[in-house]
Amino acid sequence: MARNRDLSKLLGTNTNGVIDNSKITLDANEIPNIDASKITSGDIALARLGNVPASDNASALTTGTIPDARLSNQVKAVKSGSAPSNPQEGDLWYDTTNDVLKAYDATTSAFQKISRKEAVLSSITGSIITSTAGNLTLNGSGFMSANLIVSFTPSGGSASTVTVTPSSDSTAIVAIPSAIYGQSANTVIGIKVTNEDVKTSATVNETVIDVPSGGTITTHGSYRVHTFLSSANFVIPSGFSRSMDTLIVAGGGAGGNWHAGGGGAGGMIIYNTTPSAGTYTMTVGAGGAGGTTSVGSQGGGSSAFSQSTVGGGRGGNYNTTNAGSGGSGAGGNGSGGNHAAGSGTAGQGSDGGVGWSAGSHAGGGGGGKGAVGGAGQSQQVAGNGGVGGTNDYRTGSNVTYAGGGGGGIWHNSSTGGLGGAGGGGNGSYNGNSNAPTPGTVNTGGGGGGSGSQGDNTSYAAQTTGGSGIIVVRYTL
Repeated sequence: MARNRDLSKLLGTNTNGVIDNSKITLDANEIPNIDASKITSGDIALARLGNVPASDNASALTTGTIPDARLSNQVKAVKSGSAPSNPQEGDLWYDTTNDVLKAYDATTSAFQKISRKEAVLSSITGSIITSTAGNLTLNGSGFMSANLIVSFTPSGGSASTVTVTPSSDSTAIVAIPSAIYGQSANTVIGIKVTNEDVKTSATVNETVIDVPSGGTITTHGSYRVHTFLSSANFVIPSGFSRSMDTLIVAGGGAGGNWHAGGGGAGGMIIYNTTPSAGTYTMTVGAGGAGGTTSVGSQGGGSSAFSQSTVGGGRGGNYNTTNAGSGGSGAGGNGSGGNHAAGSGTAGQGSDGGVGWSAGSHAGGGGGGKGAVGGAGQSQQVAGNGGVGGTNDYRTGSNVTYAGGGGGGIWHNSSTGGLGGAGGGGNGSYNGNSNAPTPGTVNTGGGGGGSGSQGDNTSYAAQTTGGSGIIVVRYTL
């Protein structure tokens, strides 16, 4: 029920009947139903909040609601285990689950830690190789422990992103996206990282590089392999640098004619090098050609990356020419006083076996990479070729190369010496129906020796040595 009021309190000295607002004064007990919802406009002076008892603090505000409109320019702070709803820029949340103070960032629409860790990408290990999947190792700091976003942006193109778990705060390994290694050579790729604190590093540029070319290209395991069966160029493009394993085998020597020894295997070496970009000639030695009335020829040398091997020694000719030396030496003649064997080259092959001149006229076997040739014997036995050496560069499984040729023998009731493992040809005994066999192509095996007595031109090709081979492998 309205109370009677003294109009003089409302009119003051005004006599025209208009209420003077400045004269309105009400006692607290004269304002009915006081609560916070009655306050819909205006400002509450901070001084009016200064009398809240220190012992009560926020607990003194126990009833009523302050409209959001009155808090639009104020920072709200919440302490809870989950993010508050409907936050605004700058609102604070103490995350009790992780014991972290966070502020709401309207740009990212997320609460961010008050102190965020800077992400630094300082260097990148590895290469982006066109058309080749692979990994890069990122080095820097501030990678944190999870959810590192790696962004790859090709020049003039769209970014591809990969999220990885860092190995540590300073190292992360990332698989190169197919859209990036599918770029053409010489394309510049900008790489940057963004950590869990949504801090992004500066960009580090990498250029897509091409792969080497030349020879027959295959792969096994993590290796890319170039096999050269004949002479050709090996081209390493600019920016490509890898440690390369290399096998070089020279051509095998021809077997001898007229109950002579087997041809020596081509020299064989393996080594490792890291060549610079450029064009390199890979020279693959031919097998030595067989002889008739004259002796056959020594195998051709092979070379790659300034390293070279010596062709296998050629067999002798009856009692007129001694066995030749080479990568591996040829077997000695089985006649006259010329039964000494040829010598091998240190580190590349072995000596041939000596011949036996009396009675059976048994030639010695040619030397191989792994062993000397067998000697001709008085029991009508020609010498076997020395075994070759093994290497797995080409296929991932061991292959034997550079076996010596078997010796020839004059005695009709005997057989020629067997070629050594690694492409060595078999020797023959006297008789036109029995011919030696050549060294196997691209093994560097020595040719088998002929046991025929006299000039047998049809056997010349059969005593030819096997051609050499070069194999280069590397990892991408």
